[in-house]
Amino acid sequence: MNQFWNVILGVGIIALVVSGFFNIVPWSFNFVAITILVIVWLVAMYNGFVALVNRTEEAWADIDVQLKRRYDLIPNLIETVKGYASHESSVFQKVTEARSQAMQAGSVHDKEAAENMLTGALKSLFAVSEAYPDLKANQNFLALQNELSDTENKIQASRRFYNGNVRDLNTAIESFPGNLIAGTFSFAKQEFFELGNEAAREPVAVKF
Repeated sequence: MNQFWNVILGVGIIALVVSGFFNIVPWSFNFVAITILVIVWLVAMYNGFVALVNRTEEAWADIDVQLKRRYDLIPNLIETVKGYASHESSVFQKVTEARSQAMQAGSVHDKEAAENMLTGALKSLFAVSEAYPDLKANQNFLALQNELSDTENKIQASRRFYNGNVRDLNTAIESFPGNLIAGTFSFAKQEFFELGNEAAREPVAVKF
C-alpha cells in the first residue's frame, strides 16, 4: 500500500470517529474496532516505509553495478592508450588514483565526490587520445569507448531512478502523518546522488 492510501486510511478512521459512526454500537466494541483500525493503519504506514527504503537500496545497488563495470573497463583503456602515448604517465597516474579513490568511497557523498574526480580524469585521458590518430582508429580502443559510453548512459539512468526513489522516501518522511511513523521507527532521509559541477553532469565524451 503506497503512502497516498495510507493517508486516506488514516483520514478515514478519524472521519468515522468524528462523525459518530461508532455511537451506534456499544463502546466496548468501538474501542476494539478503533484499536484494530489504528493498528492496521500503523502497519500499513510502516510497510510503506519499508517498501520505499527497499526500493531506494535496490536503486543504489543498480548504480553500484554500473560503476563497477566502469571501473573494470578503465585498466584496459589505460593499457591501450599507453601503447600509443606511453610518455603521458601523469595522465595515467591521475586516472588510476581517481579510480582507486572511487572504488574505496563508502557513503553516497564520498562516492559522489570521487566519481566527479574520476570523470574529470577520464576526460583528460580522452583528450590525450585526440592527438593520436592511430590510437583513435585502434579497434580495441573503439570497442572500449563504445562500452564506456554505454556504461556512462546507464549510470545516468540509474542515478535518475535512484534520486526519484530518494525523493519519494524523503517526502514521505517529511510529510504528516508519515513523519510521526518515521520518527518512531527511525526511518532516515537519504542523500541524493548528484554531480557536483556542470562539466561532470555530462557523460564522458566519446568521439569517433
